[in-house]
Amino acid sequence: MSDRAPETYLPLRPAVLLILHVLLDGERHGYAIVQAVDERSEGTVRLHPGALYRVLHGLLEDGLLAEAAAPAGGEPADPRRVYYRITALGRRVLTAELSRLDRLLAAGRAR
Repeated sequence: MSDRAPETYLPLRPAVLLILHVLLDGERHGYAIVQAVDERSEGTVRLHPGALYRVLHGLLEDGLLAEAAAPAGGEPADPRRVYYRITALGRRVLTAELSRLDRLLAAGRAR
């Protein structure tokens, strides 16, 4: 686990914020992450496979994500699929980013 403060990861790129956010709902494999991000962003953030796996690799290296076992009772097991889950650090970073964005929006609305 990283000793870095969550704020040192900020600001997050929109794709990273959305990946962390969709993984709050539980473990997902890459294609399911792409679908969930597309849905959650109403199509404004599109993840292409090459870019997705580079981002996921970086999030794994930073300790914001971890590989996970396939969820029980879900889709049939496919050994080619890698599932990902958000870590405690990933949750702290996401919370810090959402707080930062709230402050930014509040400042913008105050004018």
